[in-house]
Amino acid sequence: MRHVIALDVGGTGMKAALVGADGALLHETRRATGRERGPEAVVAAIADFAADLRDHGLRHFGQPAAAAGVAVPGIVDAEHGIAVYAANLGWRDVPLRRLLAERLGNVPVALGHDVRTGGLAEGRIGAGRGAERFLFVPLGTGIAGAIGIGGAIEPGAHGSAGEIGHIVVRPGGPPCGCGQRGCLERLASASAVSQAWAAATGDPDADAADCAKAVASGDPRARQVWQEAVDALADGLVTALTLLDPETLIIGGGLAEAGETLFTPLRAAVARRITFQQQPAIVPAALGDTAGCLGAGLLAWDLLGAGHPGPSAPHDPVPTDPPDSPAPTDSSEVID
Repeated sequence: MRHVIALDVGGTGMKAALVGADGALLHETRRATGRERGPEAVVAAIADFAADLRDHGLRHFGQPAAAAGVAVPGIVDAEHGIAVYAANLGWRDVPLRRLLAERLGNVPVALGHDVRTGGLAEGRIGAGRGAERFLFVPLGTGIAGAIGIGGAIEPGAHGSAGEIGHIVVRPGGPPCGCGQRGCLERLASASAVSQAWAAATGDPDADAADCAKAVASGDPRARQVWQEAVDALADGLVTALTLLDPETLIIGGGLAEAGETLFTPLRAAVARRITFQQQPAIVPAALGDTAGCLGAGLLAWDLLGAGHPGPSAPHDPVPTDPPDSPAPTDSSEVID
């Protein structure tokens, strides 16, 4: 049975699948990256994982994978297959496509940025399905974005289109790791809300999920923290929709798990700010933490010219291996 390998590499864990020609998930599994052993060990772990997936396909489906797609965090030169920089993995200029192709018997390998790969899946088979133009914005440890146009993701001239998290929405605000002050991700990411709520409560363990629960219960301190984040997010999104005019804004990541506690005030805040712009549909992401892996599978099939839309949603895979070690979802790997 013809299939491809799909790999989504995070800072702590890797998600992987074998994907059939019709988009069916034939096999899913997870492993730890082993980043505590250093950047070279992470590369070796990825290559070993890919090789094991190839062997699984050969044993269970009668042939090795025809191609592979890999989503990685950080700065990615997808055209040349190089993981340029990923602080959380210690990478600089890793020729990941060549290394994996050699390990997999010189099959074609596609390399993509994790958020833009996840955005590809959300656009084709998730919350943006049917939209000609969309913007995917996951709110995790930071904030990034993916610009969808005609079923593809716009990479930009240098591979960094969609970095909405580094729009300055509060000049002179808190310092950002990018060197600016007042960036959107310093005010409206899940980690920013966690930090603000911990400061408001005096509880260092309080996080964004706790804040959302307190908002729902009517806590005035939580409502203030939450509204400040929503207002900052609305300012950034209005800048983006003014430039891009998308049909759909897809919001994902940990903060989106608050559901209408986030979406109801966010839609209202965006509506208050627009003038001549058309307000897009603002919807939650549909694929959760499987988006990157599903998108990697789409990248692999695109290399082969299949161009199929993929499954309409994740479903129960067959068969599934247990993880080699715990690999919890790390929202820092969903965004930069």
